[in-house]
Amino acid sequence: MARKTRQKNHLLGLGLDAKDGHRRITSGEGFNLVGGSQETHDKMAETVIKTTEDLERKGKSIIDADPREIIDLLRKHGEDR
Repeated sequence: MARKTRQKNHLLGLGLDAKDGHRRITSGEGFNLVGGSQETHDKMAETVIKTTEDLERKGKSIIDADPREIIDLLRKHGEDR
């Protein structure tokens, strides 16, 4: 009998508002953030960091958490601003 392989999560944040020609890239376990103005990129990074910290307190990571839980946390921390 074949075992089901659970897909691993990966977040990709893409900012499209950069006008200064600077290339912004931030990578971590389970995520990549690319582009955006300094402000947008900083907001994406802060949101992902807070989300990661919440998951770590629960013994989880972006890679293995339930996608719905990740979405809820991203929304929560995105609205904190």
